[in-house]
Amino acid sequence: MLAALAALSTPAAAQTGAGPGAGGWSLGLAGTLGGGWQVEALDVGYAHAVHAGPVSVAAATARLGYFADEGAIIGGTRGFVFGLTLAGRTAVARLADLGADSTPTRLGLDLTLEATGYAAARSPLPLGSVWGALSPLVGLRYGNATSAQYALLLGPTVFLGQVTQVRPLIAIRFEAALARGNRQP
Repeated sequence: MLAALAALSTPAAAQTGAGPGAGGWSLGLAGTLGGGWQVEALDVGYAHAVHAGPVSVAAATARLGYFADEGAIIGGTRGFVFGLTLAGRTAVARLADLGADSTPTRLGLDLTLEATGYAAARSPLPLGSVWGALSPLVGLRYGNATSAQYALLLGPTVFLGQVTQVRPLIAIRFEAALARGNRQP
């Protein structure tokens, strides 16, 4: 624990002004879509620039949520689900620069591949209490590379458990660098 505290208290690459991709926190919501029982969850994670081939950012995320019955009017929740996600994403392909010429804000697309391991209590899904998932997600990102970024991700997720299911997944995320460079106390 002391080693982790020491590592977090030293200047990191994110504190040099390289932006959220160099190292930062992410917070968001993720959920499967469709009728019947679906997963709805809160995501909290850490992302770091890796620049390994087509993968420019690697991320680790914890996902905590519940099962929601989309057909129920009252009392449509049941059980809890916890997941750990490892993800890699490509560099953002710029679609447009918005805002002032001196400080433009980038709008772009990327591709994220997520692998998630889930553990559930009182799961209404036929997957069992432990299962995995693979999700190729297309992301629409908006934000400045040296500050906050917002992302909307959409794609299929393949649940691999006692049975295999494919469901659409949507996620909304906010990402911010750990610190900005050149700050004075």
